Amino acid sequence: MSAIFNFQSRLTVIFLLIYSCAYIPSLAHSLLDRNKTGLLGIFWKCSRIGEQKSLYVAVCCIVMAFSFFFIQ
Repeated sequence: MSAIFNFQSRLTVIFLLIYSCAYIPSLAHSLLDRNKTGLLGIFWKCSRIGEQKSLYVAVCCIVMAFSFFFIQ
């Protein structure tokens, strides 16, 4: 089933997007900072969420991994 219709797959894609966008500024900081608006602004916002709420996102990822490996 595609990630659009499966809720757990959608959450996995969102968390991977947040972590990937939080990692990009360590490699090329200006890549996300020049695109703060528009469609590419989504990546800038995900980067800010990953930096500021990293503890909460990490806990959610651990809970999701636990449920993915042991519950399903």
